[in-house]
Parts: sequence; structure tokens; C-alpha cells
Amino acid sequence: MENIEKKILSFKEAVLFMDVSKSLLYKLTSEGRINFFKPNNGKVYFRKEDLENWMMQNEVKSITSLEESIIDKMRTSGRKY
Repeated sequence: MENIEKKILSFKEAVLFMDVSKSLLYKLTSEGRINFFKPNNGKVYFRKEDLENWMMQNEVKSITSLEESIIDKMRTSGRKY
């Protein structure tokens, strides 16, 4: 995708960046599930950062990552198990 360093993306650019269908992006905007801007009630624009935040929600961690997190919490709590 061209201009990958852009901070503001048009609707079409957002669809390409997120690799989703137009209908899904329309649904996300109409349901208020993703931030967007509509200057002068015209075209829809998105902050790239908002799109990235939406894509990175609901992380599913690997077993190894969960184990490391538990071990780290056990170490920092000072409790003996």
C-alpha cells in the first residue's frame, strides 16, 4: 500500500490497511465500534492509530506467554508456592 506512513486514512485506504471488507468497515462505523471523522458530513476518515488499536484488541496469548506471566507475578508477589 502506498503512503504507509500516513496518519490519516480515507475509507478506501482503511479497508486496504485493515484487510477487511467495505461492508465490515461500514458496520463498524455505523455501530460506533470504531472511531472516525466526517468533516463537513462528507467523506469518512480514520486515524491509523485508531485502526491499529481496534485490530489489536482481544489478544489471545500463547500458553508460553501465559506461563511466563504467571511465573513473573509469582516472583514479584514474594509469595512462596
